[in-house]
Amino acid sequence: MIKKIIFLLFFVFSLQVFAQQKVLLTDFGVKSNSVENACPAIRKAIEACKSMTNTVLLLPEGRIDLWPEGAEKRELYISNATEDDTLSKHKNIGFLLENFKNFTIEGKNTLIVLHGKMTAFAILNSENIKIKNISFDYERPTMSEITIKSVSAHLIETEIHPDSKYSIENGIINFYGEGWKTNAYHTIVYKPELTIMKYSSFKPFLKSKAVETSAFHVKFEGDFPKENYQAGDILTIRDPYRDNCGVFINLSRNIQLENIQMHYMHGLGIVSQFSENISLLKVSVAPRENSVRIIAAFADCFHFSGCKGKIILDSCICSGSHDDPVNVHGTHLKIISIDGFKKIKVRFMHHQTYGFKAFFAGDSIAFINPQTLMPMAFARLKTANLINNREMEIEIAGSLPGNLKIGDCIENISWTPEVVIRNSRFERCNTRGLLLTTRRKILIENNVFYRLGMHAILIADDASSWFESGAAQDVTIRNNSFIECGYNSAPDNYIIAIAPENHELQQGNMVHKNILIEGNTFKIYDHPLLTARSTSNLIFSNNIIIWTKNFMKPQQEVRPAFRLTACEKVRILKNTFPLLQLPEISLEKMNSKAIKTDIQAIKYIN
Repeated sequence: MIKKIIFLLFFVFSLQVFAQQKVLLTDFGVKSNSVENACPAIRKAIEACKSMTNTVLLLPEGRIDLWPEGAEKRELYISNATEDDTLSKHKNIGFLLENFKNFTIEGKNTLIVLHGKMTAFAILNSENIKIKNISFDYERPTMSEITIKSVSAHLIETEIHPDSKYSIENGIINFYGEGWKTNAYHTIVYKPELTIMKYSSFKPFLKSKAVETSAFHVKFEGDFPKENYQAGDILTIRDPYRDNCGVFINLSRNIQLENIQMHYMHGLGIVSQFSENISLLKVSVAPRENSVRIIAAFADCFHFSGCKGKIILDSCICSGSHDDPVNVHGTHLKIISIDGFKKIKVRFMHHQTYGFKAFFAGDSIAFINPQTLMPMAFARLKTANLINNREMEIEIAGSLPGNLKIGDCIENISWTPEVVIRNSRFERCNTRGLLLTTRRKILIENNVFYRLGMHAILIADDASSWFESGAAQDVTIRNNSFIECGYNSAPDNYIIAIAPENHELQQGNMVHKNILIEGNTFKIYDHPLLTARSTSNLIFSNNIIIWTKNFMKPQQEVRPAFRLTACEKVRILKNTFPLLQLPEISLEKMNSKAIKTDIQAIKYIN
């Protein structure tokens, strides 16, 4: 009997392997390490695969170069990465998978080098897609990097990274690339001795006289006595205009990226938009080891907008980004007109997010009070139409709530994902680590958050600034290491922030709930640990807090380790604090009945 079962399993496996059709990219004329433009051949190969079923496109070893010329082009409106202007929204795409099913692209540690401004790959209206064993980089990243060699009051000597192309005209330095030039100079400094990143400015250099002393060595003659530049600092400079993303996954399901290295991404990073079941396994966003570069991501590394199903990040690395490593959110749209009892018109409010359908017929929605962020009513959609790039018209099945008014918001609660982030490392970033706003279960475990500039974890929700929606209802944060985070946001340098942007605090109106923080290790150089607002059933227990003395000087004013505002059912118990000073809890708009704790020092603020 056992032999029959083994034979049957082997037979089924053999059928699966036999049914899987393999296509070699080299059969379409792609030559590794030739520096030839492979885009036309890739288009032909993908088109050939489209007529097959259960297909694997096999890439060769070595380097493959892609240019915008001959690449697929699509007009794409991408959440948080579409500037509000009349310039073209067409993207140049290296690998375009559109209306595909059961398809795999597999490399042999292949290096794809992009030229100009390109999206590495896009997955549109597809399902059951795997991309694995490939690295992506830019020939000329849209980030320029300069190392300061020496500093004096009127002279700074620098060395420019060889990948950062530049020119000097009339004593002014200009950075340029393949088909682009830098028009604005958003600057963040990396300090190698501390492995931290801080906001900086390039203005003093632009006001000075640049003189090239040898190739990639430039001295700047000017007025620097008031500046805080130091020898060894590395300035990382980009034009903040967002006109692209590294990867775009849209209206797709069951997508898996495995053993992918993104060595540089222009614009936003890997963006998943209104897609279902996304797995990122051993995905790294970091410069190539031999590149000596600092930055790998122009903005966020992994961005999820309006997704559903399950998002999994396992064994990933984010090292070197100009914005948040991970952001998971929905989008609040504002009601701008009410037509009778069933129809309303809603509008995208943030200038970088618009142009795509945020609601579909059959979706469930919540009507949200933007001041309290509390739901006023729920409904199901009968119709949902994008009437222009900024506005949608929707019709509900049933009647609109009687208290609904112009200015209120709606949230799509059908498109809200479960999130698992585990076994990953987040470092070399001047902003937050994880931004998570979703109604479904969140699990964050066994990760390392190393010297991130702001909150390591932020659970927000707002309907007035970014309009990023999602009331957290089930969050577990356990067995993580938080190491010296928050240095860019003092005095608000709390490691974990549960911070909904509700402007009216009302008793019983809890935006977030059921958040468990346990079994973590916090290595802190300053007192703030956790801040929470309008949160119910918050538990912070069995964590170890270790004081580190040699990283950065703490703020002179000792601040509470815990700052709680208008929360209820809070438990802060059984934590270990080997500190010189006992921790303090600050309570605002709440009393002692709302908290159970073994910490003695409690400060009440009216």
